Amino acid sequence: MSTDASLVSTDWLAAHLDAPDLRILDGTYFLPNEGRDARKEYEAEHIPGALFFDIDDIKDRASPLPHMLPEPEVFASRMRRMGIGDGHRIVVYDGKGIFSSPRVWWTFRVFGHRDVAVLDGGLPKWKAEGRPLDDRLPRPEERHFTARLDKTLVRDRQQLLTNLEARREQVVDARSAGRFTGEQPEPRAGLRGGHIPGSLNLPFDQLIDPQTRTFLRPDRLAAAFRQQGVDLNRPIVTTCGSGVTASVLAFALDRIGHPGAAVYDGSWSEWGLPGDTPVVTGPAEGEPR
Repeated sequence: MSTDASLVSTDWLAAHLDAPDLRILDGTYFLPNEGRDARKEYEAEHIPGALFFDIDDIKDRASPLPHMLPEPEVFASRMRRMGIGDGHRIVVYDGKGIFSSPRVWWTFRVFGHRDVAVLDGGLPKWKAEGRPLDDRLPRPEERHFTARLDKTLVRDRQQLLTNLEARREQVVDARSAGRFTGEQPEPRAGLRGGHIPGSLNLPFDQLIDPQTRTFLRPDRLAAAFRQQGVDLNRPIVTTCGSGVTASVLAFALDRIGHPGAAVYDGSWSEWGLPGDTPVVTGPAEGEPR
C-alpha cells in the first residue's frame, strides 16, 4: 500500500487477512449522546485479528478536551504495546462504515506512519457480505514503533485565530448544517452554537454513499467540495465537533490529490467553549473577496 492506496476494499482485506505484515485496527467511536460502548461492541465481534484502537484512551491525558493527540513518545509506547511496529501495513475500519476510521488514519499519518489505509464501508459492509467475525482478543507481541510528529497536518486554536485575519487557509466544517448554523444543539453540553467566522460547511456524510456506506468516487468528492465553495487549489483546514469527522474530510481531500489538508484537533469542543473565540450563526458567509 502507498499513499494513493489509502482506501482498501473488503475483497482486498479478505484476501490479505493472514499477511504477516498486516495489522487491522477497529477504530470505532461513538458520540457521547449515542449511549453505545465501542470497546464492548469490538469485544463481541470484530474482523479476525483486529486490535481495538480506543480514540478516547490513546490521547493527551493532560488536556480537558476530548481525544486530543498524545505526545509522540506516548503514541509510540502505546503502539509498541499493541504490537504495531515500523514496517507494518495498517488497515483501519469502524462500526459505522465511514465515521471514525479516518481519524485513526490521520493520527498515524501525523506521527509519520504512511502505510495506513481505511477499509471502505467498514464493518457494516464486511458483515453484509457475510465475511468472518471473531470475538477472540489478539495477544500481540511488542514491536518497535517510531513516531515523528508532522506539525503541518495539525492546527491549534491560536493558528485558527491568526487565520481569521490572514485568511491564508480555508476552513471547512464537517458538522451537520444545523450544528454549523447554530439551529441544532451540540452533542456535548456547554458549547455555544454556530461556526468559526469565514468557514465553509460540508457535512461529512455528503461524501459517503448512504446505501453502501462507502466513499463516493473521487470526481464526486471533488464536486462536493466545489459545490460548497471550496477552492481545491488553496490550503485547507478541516474542523468538526472534536476532530473525528474533520478527518473524514481530510481523508477525502487526500483521495482527490490534496494531501496536505490539516485538521483542527480541538475543533468545536475547544472553539465553542464559553469565551472570547468569535462565533457566528446562520449559513456560511464565505470568503471575503
